[in-house]
Amino acid sequence: MRRIITVVVVLGLLGAGVAGWKRLDTTHARQGSDSQEFVRVTRRDVGTVAKATGVIKPMIGAEVNVGSSVSGVVMRLFVQIGDRVAKGQLLAELDSRALAARRDADAAALQVAQANLDYAGVDLRRKRQLNDARIISRSELDLAEKANAVAMLTRDQARATLNDSSTQLGFTKIFAPIGGVVSSVSTQEGETVAASFASPTFVTLLDLSKLEVWAYVDETDIGHIHVGRKARFTVDTYGDREFAGTVTSIHPKAEIRDNVVDYVVVIRFTAPPGFVLRPEMTTTVTVDLDRHTHVLALPVRAVRREAGRTFVLCRDNGKTEQRWVGTGLRDDSYFEILTGLREGDEVLIGDTDSHKGEN
Repeated sequence: MRRIITVVVVLGLLGAGVAGWKRLDTTHARQGSDSQEFVRVTRRDVGTVAKATGVIKPMIGAEVNVGSSVSGVVMRLFVQIGDRVAKGQLLAELDSRALAARRDADAAALQVAQANLDYAGVDLRRKRQLNDARIISRSELDLAEKANAVAMLTRDQARATLNDSSTQLGFTKIFAPIGGVVSSVSTQEGETVAASFASPTFVTLLDLSKLEVWAYVDETDIGHIHVGRKARFTVDTYGDREFAGTVTSIHPKAEIRDNVVDYVVVIRFTAPPGFVLRPEMTTTVTVDLDRHTHVLALPVRAVRREAGRTFVLCRDNGKTEQRWVGTGLRDDSYFEILTGLREGDEVLIGDTDSHKGEN
């Protein structure tokens, strides 16, 4: 009886061990299957690009130094750094008393010249009548005509002088030639400015809507970049935002820094509302060299090569099979798929050792 019980117990333990081993083996097989990573064929943009660092710069005409063409004491300064101004807004005002006095004197001189001209005109008409009546000689008429001509020229000269003094008086008020932001102030109230040799700068205005990117492209990539290429860039202050632009020019002269030859590629862009970009911000630039949009694509790790041909491991009805494919453009992460796959197909990424016998 004891022998029978012992045999039954041993057989039970053996059966439990076999069942446990089968469950363990099944669990390992399932884990190995679950560890396989598959991706689906999707549509996306794929292209080759050139990458570079760059700096935001003002366009020509976007930064203006505003000064005065006349000398004088600064009586009022109406703006400070950071103020936004509109085109034509009054920025500063000089002491205008001396120029106003000169303008008044020139106006009086014009009135005198006009009076002299009026008298010369009346005298000329009278002399002509007397000459017609043969009462005076021809020489007296010639003198009257000369006096009238001189008076007319004197009047024109006085008028020009008055226009000049009036213009100079107008220069005592400094207006904004463009709209923008005051980026610097060089003169303060009470200072005397002298415009003898150069126009002194009062303020510098910057139009933040007229900026561009100077991208420093390596000489190995510059041959593939042309005017009209699409570009994108990011700045540190808006790290999650990408701005779009277009290549508008390429500087012909290289810039050599630390024995590295770079060429400046100018990228024109328009910042969307709500994003303020400023000069000298550092940018990370990507210039599209060749780009295909909305094409079938797979990650680079999913595409394999064998004997000069390209293939993938595609899952179909639970089995993995080798499928030959044709590829197009490639970027850092994706291949363009031309033939062999359809959108939505599942393709294996990673190790292929477990599938060598299934192909």
